[in-house]
Amino acid sequence: MPNLTSPSVAAREQAAERIGALATPPGALGRLGELGVWVSACQGLVPPQPIDNVRLVIFAGDHGIAEHGVSAFGQEITGAMVRTFLAGKAGVSALAAAHGVDVRVLDLGVNEDFADLPDDVRTALTAHKIRKSSGAIHLEDALTAEETQAALDAGAAVAREEIAAGAQLLISGDMGIGNTTPAAAMIAAALGLTGTQAAGRGTGIDDAALEGKAQIIDAALARVGARASDPFETLQALSSADLAAATGYLMAAAQEGVPVLLDGLMSVACALTANRLEPGAAEWFTAGHRSTEPAQSIALAALGLEPLVDLGMRLGEGSGAVAALPTVRSAVAVLRDVALLSELGV
Repeated sequence: MPNLTSPSVAAREQAAERIGALATPPGALGRLGELGVWVSACQGLVPPQPIDNVRLVIFAGDHGIAEHGVSAFGQEITGAMVRTFLAGKAGVSALAAAHGVDVRVLDLGVNEDFADLPDDVRTALTAHKIRKSSGAIHLEDALTAEETQAALDAGAAVAREEIAAGAQLLISGDMGIGNTTPAAAMIAAALGLTGTQAAGRGTGIDDAALEGKAQIIDAALARVGARASDPFETLQALSSADLAAATGYLMAAAQEGVPVLLDGLMSVACALTANRLEPGAAEWFTAGHRSTEPAQSIALAALGLEPLVDLGMRLGEGSGAVAALPTVRSAVAVLRDVALLSELGV
C-alpha cells in the first residue's frame, strides 16, 4: 500500500503567487482562485493541466435498515435504478453526458442477481459483489470483519483501475434505498452526534418517519458503543458493502495522489471515514455541493471543506459533484489562461 503524501506545497505556493500576479483585481477570483491553487497542488503543476478525464463510480447496495421504515421507497428501486444507470438514463447519467464524465456502476450488495442482464454486463456489474443487502444496523452489524475488509479492498482496486485508465479526478456515487441511515450513523459515530442531529429526510420521509429514523440511529449507536471509536469497527457495524467499498475507493485515490470531488451524504460519510482510517486523506478531497442532509454539512465542517455549490440537491448518485465539475474546470482555466499583469505592457 502506498504511503500517503500531501498535495505539493511548492506547487501550492507557486499557484498562489500566480493567482496574485494575474491580470485581475486582488482577490477578485475568490474561491475560484483557491480551488485552482488546490488543483495545482494535487497535480504538482503550475499552471495545472486541464481536467479532461473525470471518472465516476457508483457503488450500489441494499440495506437491511430499509425494512424498518426509514425510506419512502422499497428496496426494489435499487435494482431498477442500477438498470437505469446501465441504460444511461438516470439523473446523473444526463449530467455526466453533459460534462464528459465516464460512469461505471458496480453492485456491491444489491439484493438481487440481475439474471435478466446479458452475461458480460452482469459479470462486469457484479465483479466485486460482497453479499446481498446488509444487516439492519440497530439490530446487528452491517457486515462481518471479513466482508468489511473485502469491500475496502474492492473499492481500492476499482480506484486504481480508474486511475490506470487515466483518471485525473475521481467521483464516488451511490445507489441504495435506505443508505442515508447508515451514512448518517457513520458520521454520528465519528463526531459524537445524536440521531436527531444526524438524521435527514433522505428520499422525502415525513416527520413521523424522520423521528423513527433518528431513534434507529440512536439504537445503532447504543448497540455499537465504544466500538465507534475505531473506524474499521464503525464500518463493520454501521455501514454496508457499498459504503465500505466507497471508503476504500476514496482512501486509494488519496494514496495514489489523485484528487476527489465529493458528492452528498454518502460520499462525505465515506470521506470522513477514509480520513479516520488514513489521516490526511482529506487533503485530496474537495466538496462538490451541499446536500440538504444535515449530517453532510456537519461532516464537511469537520473535514474543513466548504462546498462549491449549493443547489438544494439530494439526488445522490454522484449528481451534485458532477454538477459542480464545471466550477473545477473554470478554476483550472483561469489559472492557465488569464494573462499575467507583467504581460500587459502597462
